[in-house]
Order: sequence, then structure tokens, then C-alpha cells
Amino acid sequence: MLKMIAFCGLCCTDCPTFIATKNNDDVARAKTAALYKEKYGFNMNPEDINCDGFHSVGGKLISYCENCAIRECGISKGLDNCTYCADQPCEKLKSFHSFSSHAKASYEAILKNSRR
Repeated sequence: MLKMIAFCGLCCTDCPTFIATKNNDDVARAKTAALYKEKYGFNMNPEDINCDGFHSVGGKLISYCENCAIRECGISKGLDNCTYCADQPCEKLKSFHSFSSHAKASYEAILKNSRR
């Protein structure tokens, strides 16, 4: 499967929510909900762990992706990824990257490879 990268750099196809959804795996959903509570303080139930990926239109999105200001901005600008934005890195992106080192590393790798 090809990697699906969100606007911010998160790799949807590596996300435990995406994987649990694609495999329709309730055990993985429960483990992911527990992980998110422990690691991030998110109060989610296993049935909340469903997502078809950040670029999904009409599909399932986990709540934090569905309500993401970065996603909303990227869609409104018609971008594939924030690395293509003339305003990057914006404050929303910087703030998220301070929270998610994985997204930041992926984003920076995409940015580096796009400038070659």
C-alpha cells in the first residue's frame, strides 16, 4: 500500500486508528483508545477509533482529524500537503509539530525531498 500523508506530515497509513479501521479489528481499536488516553489524555472509546485517512472525503475520520484546522486550511487552498503552501510553516503547523514529533519529521523529509 502507498503511504497516505496528511497535510501536516502525519502518515495515515502508519496510524493505529487507520490500521484498525482497515482491518476491522476491535481488539486493535481498544488498544488504540487506551494508548491515546495514556499518551495524549484523549478520552476515546474503542468505537471512536475509525478513520479512512486524513484525505478521506465522505469516509470515516477520527474526531481530531475531522476537526483539524490544518486539514480545513489545506482543503480550502486545494493543497495535497502543507509543504506546497506559500504560507508554510504557519502557526497552526508549528503548534502541531511541537506536539507531534512524528508529523514534524515526516513533514521536514517531504519538504527536503521536494526542494531537490
